[in-house]
Amino acid sequence: MQLPTDNFILEALDKGLEIGPTAIARNIDKSQSTVHERLRVLIEYGFVEKVDDGYYTITDAGHAYLEGEIDASELEPE
Repeated sequence: MQLPTDNFILEALDKGLEIGPTAIARNIDKSQSTVHERLRVLIEYGFVEKVDDGYYTITDAGHAYLEGEIDASELEPE
């Protein structure tokens, strides 16, 4: 984890919205395939959850990571 793209995705989701990879990709200037791939990783780490078909939201752990309360280098995927 700890790719700048992951941080951009989490920050986009930190707005309290449920959004999909296309909207995220458009707002962080990355490809949809890159965002989709990184979302899978963020789900594995428990920072993002899929709430509906094609929509994602940030978890409490994702918020904690953005606040610096969690060091992703010490985590392992679920």
